[in-house]
Amino acid sequence: MLGAIAGDIIGSVYEGNPVRTPYFHPLFDLAGRATDDSVLTVAVADWIMRGHKPGDPMTLALKYYFAQYPFAGYGATFSRWAGSSNMSPYNSWGNGSAMRVSPVGWAFDTEADVLKYAEHTAEATHNHPEGIKGAQATALAVFLARTGHPKDAIRDAVASRFGYDLTRSVDEIRPTYHFDVSCQGSVPEAIRAFLESTDYETAVRLAVSLGGDSDTQACIAGAIAEAFYGGVPAPIAEQALGQLDRFLREKVTAFRARYVIPRGNA
Repeated sequence: MLGAIAGDIIGSVYEGNPVRTPYFHPLFDLAGRATDDSVLTVAVADWIMRGHKPGDPMTLALKYYFAQYPFAGYGATFSRWAGSSNMSPYNSWGNGSAMRVSPVGWAFDTEADVLKYAEHTAEATHNHPEGIKGAQATALAVFLARTGHPKDAIRDAVASRFGYDLTRSVDEIRPTYHFDVSCQGSVPEAIRAFLESTDYETAVRLAVSLGGDSDTQACIAGAIAEAFYGGVPAPIAEQALGQLDRFLREKVTAFRARYVIPRGNA
């Protein structure tokens, strides 16, 4: 999940200000920040650590974190929902379900459970089939990556189960790609950025270079890359953790100690 947070921070300065090259510098711009992607990723991790009990629905966790961090850059529809008394989902197909789901890929040990809990974290808000699909595809990719599956197996599993086209290269996608917050229009491209990467950093750089919803796509690609490459490089991890306040940092550290480090990832 730290890979998701670092990707979010790195990509945050390019949302609405696209850079269509992976060779941007510096990696962490001074204006970069942890956005709603990071806050809600921590919300999912916290919900998992509390035991993900039926009496403690994902809805309450999302609303609680929104109340603690109301200015993290949420979408308008989520903000209205999170700040209201409404506990029902709003049928979203947006990529918010995918950006926050990476802890699920770490916390559960079977594909069936990963898909089940990914759906649960999505359906609190994103109960549209595409919203659920985006969350499940991302969580499954993280799970397969951290359990040692090669890239071609990850690609084939995601493409066959969810019908995503993962055949186009980033170079083929980039010229005509545009800002797209839908799961169906952003998650496959983010996964493709991971598939073409050679390490954690190149996964994030390729995702940003698409010129789309850069923080969320770098968040998704970074989450999978962390799992596949055995962690986030120390300098990047330190930078990302340093961008979080004490509360978020403690939650991330606790989740990593329970689910990530015991599985061999730094």
